[in-house]
Amino acid sequence: MKKQKRFKGSLGIVLTLIFLYMPLVVMAIFSFNDSKSLSSWSGFSIRWYQELFNNQQMIDAIIVSVSIAILSTAISTVLGTITAIGISKSRPVLRKLILQINNLPIMNPDIVIGISLMLLFSFIKIEKGYLTLLLAHITFCTPFVITNVLPKVRQLDVNLADAAMDLGATPFQALTKVILPQIKPGIISGALLAFTMSFDDFIISYFVSGNGIENISIVIYNMSKRTNPSIYALATIILVVVLLFVCIGTIVPKFCPKFTKKIVNSKVVKVALAVCMIIAIGWSISTGTSKRTLRVYNWGEYIDKTVLDEFEEEYDCQIIYETFDSNEIMYTKYMSGNSYDIMVPSEYMIERLIKEDQLQKIDKDLIPNISNINEGVLGQSFDPNNDYWVPYFCGNVGILYDKTIVDAKDLEEGWDILRNTKYKGQIYMYDSERDSFMVALKALGYSMNTTDQQEIDAAYQWLIDQRAEMDPVYVGDESIDTMISGLKAMAIMYSGDAAAVMAENENMEFYMPDQGTNIWFDGFVISKECKQVELANQFINFMISDEISYRNTVEVGYLTANVNAANQASKEDFNGISAYGIRTEDNDEIFAYQTNEVKEMYNSRWTKVKAK
Repeated sequence: MKKQKRFKGSLGIVLTLIFLYMPLVVMAIFSFNDSKSLSSWSGFSIRWYQELFNNQQMIDAIIVSVSIAILSTAISTVLGTITAIGISKSRPVLRKLILQINNLPIMNPDIVIGISLMLLFSFIKIEKGYLTLLLAHITFCTPFVITNVLPKVRQLDVNLADAAMDLGATPFQALTKVILPQIKPGIISGALLAFTMSFDDFIISYFVSGNGIENISIVIYNMSKRTNPSIYALATIILVVVLLFVCIGTIVPKFCPKFTKKIVNSKVVKVALAVCMIIAIGWSISTGTSKRTLRVYNWGEYIDKTVLDEFEEEYDCQIIYETFDSNEIMYTKYMSGNSYDIMVPSEYMIERLIKEDQLQKIDKDLIPNISNINEGVLGQSFDPNNDYWVPYFCGNVGILYDKTIVDAKDLEEGWDILRNTKYKGQIYMYDSERDSFMVALKALGYSMNTTDQQEIDAAYQWLIDQRAEMDPVYVGDESIDTMISGLKAMAIMYSGDAAAVMAENENMEFYMPDQGTNIWFDGFVISKECKQVELANQFINFMISDEISYRNTVEVGYLTANVNAANQASKEDFNGISAYGIRTEDNDEIFAYQTNEVKEMYNSRWTKVKAK
């Protein structure tokens, strides 16, 4: 009986360890896969590690992450230790109050801290960049240091410092020679926790970064829209480094305690830490430039990064390049004080920015390549004369489906195929209020820009019924990877993403119902606060040239607005891929800017759809 219980206990431990660590093992294995596939092994290769080390953006992000972590750890450790000692000497009422205040950043959600710091930096007019990122990390790391150091301080004899000074020590000597050695374990644990929190942070960093400064978490987030095994390579390297330090920290002290103590107390460690501090400070100071600077704000994974280097070389300037993942995030960061010269919003956001007088007109004399833009894309209702924007990419929203699962005859149902119970549990809906309501409104024969409450209610009920009948999964861009692996029968998807999936999985096809769909455009605009206006226009002209447009469309997979580049890509790179194109029929529409009242009608109902 005891052996059986022991076996069950051991089995439970083994299964738990497998559950916890198997994802890490799989990630490490597929970082050496020759293809991008997450489901099939194509052969051993180190190509993703090579791409990682050739990716300058990633290298810069690693340097930012490490330097910020080192500096914020050092500063927060000093502040936290001094504060912990001060708290221990305070009156009980004051001590309790300070501890409650100290716990606020720990208990508050990161997004609250991130937004509040973003607003604070905007209010006091500190330009977002390395400094704001460092200040933010110090802010949320310090409370954790205090929490780790304070218990050790409380364990000290209250008369210890007085005794040291009675024996001739100065207050500083009493602190450094007596107090600090006694609380060293708490300081070290606090510093390690601060370093980990800083290096790992994403949410707060996302809101307070700017001016081209991004840490690893932000870069990985922007790269994760599509399958990118370079991320697995980076994660594997970090995993190996962490395991190495853990092994050194546990094995060496056990077998060589005297050597470990000697190393920890040696000047070598102190010098090494000082060198790291100097390097971090030096790098942070050297991030400036005397060249003309152009700040570009674009979607993640939406450009061939090599073209930026070519533009910098040709025009002797520096591009500060940042990315966003939604029009709303772009708008929020821009309006909160982040400085950008060129942005790449979608059509409805361009309309909003024009109405709010946030853009300046483009100089068509400096953009001769606009003559190569598809005329069907130009002259949209929100800017009929193309005074404020130049098209970049365009496309539609449709249904990506697996030809081996979906019956072609069922496609005649149009958007209502998404309610065909034959495919229950086999559908990805796009986790977007606008796109989901577009599907429902078009299925019912209404305009996707309707402001009629009865029509909006009918679309809401369509989505509610569809969710009850079909059990769809609402996802974002992660459906790209899962559809490549063929995990579902259908997915609502943007045409460019569908083209990328079709290039990887020959069983996939793209379909746009005759009831109509969304036509979308992303384009270059110049912000009202742009000071390098001539350079901004030159950048736009450079980006829509035939060669650069072709390279970008091949890299990204979306249809370029440049006719010549699109024709070349459709013949050479996307031949037979129906998703690479754009449809502009009578029932197809572009999203219009919504008033706050209309937004509220959609938002309130969308919340209920997601809550079901």
